[in-house]
Amino acid sequence: MRASPPFDRWPDRGNLFTWAGVALLSLLRLAHVHLLWADEDFHLAAALNILHGRVPYRDFLYDKPPLSAFYYLLTGAHAGWPLRLLDAAYVLLACCLMYRLARDWWGESAGRTAALLFAFFMAFYLPSAVISFAPDALMIVPHVAAIYFTHQRRGGWAGLCAGIAFLVNTKAIFVLATCGLWLAIPISTEKFWSKGAKQWLALTVGFTIPLAAAFVALLGVGAWHGYVQQVWQWGLQYAKQPPALDPFRAGLALTANWLGFHAALVLAAAFALLRMRTVDRLKLSLWLALSFMAVSLGGRFSPRYFLQLLPPLVLVAAEGCTLLWQTYRLRVAAALAILLLIPLCRFGPRYAMLAFDNLRGREPQWADVAMELDNQRAAGRITTLAHPGDTLFVWGLRSSIYVYTRMISDSRFWDSEPLTGVPGDRHLAAATVIDSGPAAAYRAELTLSRPTFIVDGLGPMNPKLAPGVYPELRPWLSEYKLVGSTGLTLIYQESGAINP
Repeated sequence: MRASPPFDRWPDRGNLFTWAGVALLSLLRLAHVHLLWADEDFHLAAALNILHGRVPYRDFLYDKPPLSAFYYLLTGAHAGWPLRLLDAAYVLLACCLMYRLARDWWGESAGRTAALLFAFFMAFYLPSAVISFAPDALMIVPHVAAIYFTHQRRGGWAGLCAGIAFLVNTKAIFVLATCGLWLAIPISTEKFWSKGAKQWLALTVGFTIPLAAAFVALLGVGAWHGYVQQVWQWGLQYAKQPPALDPFRAGLALTANWLGFHAALVLAAAFALLRMRTVDRLKLSLWLALSFMAVSLGGRFSPRYFLQLLPPLVLVAAEGCTLLWQTYRLRVAAALAILLLIPLCRFGPRYAMLAFDNLRGREPQWADVAMELDNQRAAGRITTLAHPGDTLFVWGLRSSIYVYTRMISDSRFWDSEPLTGVPGDRHLAAATVIDSGPAAAYRAELTLSRPTFIVDGLGPMNPKLAPGVYPELRPWLSEYKLVGSTGLTLIYQESGAINP
């Protein structure tokens, strides 16, 4: 680690201003207190099932690693203030880890810059990517922690964090690969077998511990087979068939868009890579490259996938900002400020508009949340008709209806994806099946259930995937009567449960 430059010795108030800025940026997500975004509602609904005593993979289908659902148990599977405060605390924790990693590597100034940059870009980007805490966001803390412990050459702790990350997101295998390569790079051939091999062994043991615990737990509750089928078999089928007709061209466009909004990080990082020691350049280039490989896996390049690339880019950019300030002072500060204005001006006004709508108690006039507002209206209609113990099945990936009604399905199924074989990332506009194997059997199993309410949240937007399209579901649906419509949903109630 190089000596800290003179301007690193900020007065104590500099620390206060830094962390006040980080906290303020983290708390901006409170503007979304009355909204749920895609994916976070899915994991909230999974947590709600767990609170009802149901086991994921065994009692209800869940195609993500287990810790994604268990995170939302911390709020009791509730949306609103508890959820947004938890997410803000999570971002703050991630910023603390970024600070520690950058400070230990390059000094206090780089540490503070890393914390501020990370908080900034966790606020000012597409809300569906940075507000929604899906597996890609939930993996940030164990991801950065694993890299931090690897930098400290504490292989056991690094492996443990990488294992926890793997139970959140299977793309953590790229985090493990980064840790393994880093532990080998600084050691000569002679010393590797005496020191590096021990660290690799510790890394492997640490990684295995949470995985072994999860295996024993899943096996003990009879959920192992379901986990393999739902997370791995379905996941591999999903990864092999990206929705874009030309994944390469779509990937280039999406990557260019992301880099454009993060141009300040890109330019500062490029400057730092040219100036740093060879060994540091090699390690950080490997981290960046492996993280981008994780982003591109499956050819989807979803905006939220880029969260795996954000920590290494912020870390390198923090050092770049420090070096640029030392060399060019106000000129580079002005240039970076202009680049930061791009995401700030694009995404910042929405926070103010949402906060104003919250204070006025009115629905936001925003096309991006039209479906979410429709979910709230559907949930409100169901709540007025429901009685304690009633159950619900939602056709379509509209999981926030479960969260708002606090109801669950009475079968293993709670959305249409496994019943149609069409993934949720394309089912609003297409009907291309990627895995028809178990879908017919699943539909037959669904007809054995008797939920009090059925919500069709897909048919009104894509009639090709309406539940009535499937012959085996028609007799089942005939037992229900339409009791409401919200524009994007049709609400049915079991005929025998309707009050005369």
